[in-house]
Amino acid sequence: MAGLIDLTPKDVEKLQQEGVVVIDIRTEPEWKQTGIIKGSKLITFFDIYGRYNVEKFMKEFSKYVPTKDTKFILVCRTGSRTKVVGDFLSNQLGYKNAMHLKGGIYAWLREHKPVVSY
Repeated sequence: MAGLIDLTPKDVEKLQQEGVVVIDIRTEPEWKQTGIIKGSKLITFFDIYGRYNVEKFMKEFSKYVPTKDTKFILVCRTGSRTKVVGDFLSNQLGYKNAMHLKGGIYAWLREHKPVVSY
């Protein structure tokens, strides 16, 4: 198995230009607080209480990641949640091209990358 790949903000920009989907798994209040990376698909994994519904998430996720070979990038606040979710998708469900923004949206903002309001 390939495992989860760590990306820098620059890597994310390059891959997004190549058409790789970016999936922001944060909560709505977090999207409002920081804004989102333009073009991101917004699919909350953990709610504000830390609860999750894998079936509901996967139903939305599969709209943007139709096969286990499709490349995708996960984004959260600091990279912790995307590490957990990405490892699960890669190691448990067999997705071969799972990537995440190491350091999350905060890393993106530290490098003064653009966001759009939610």
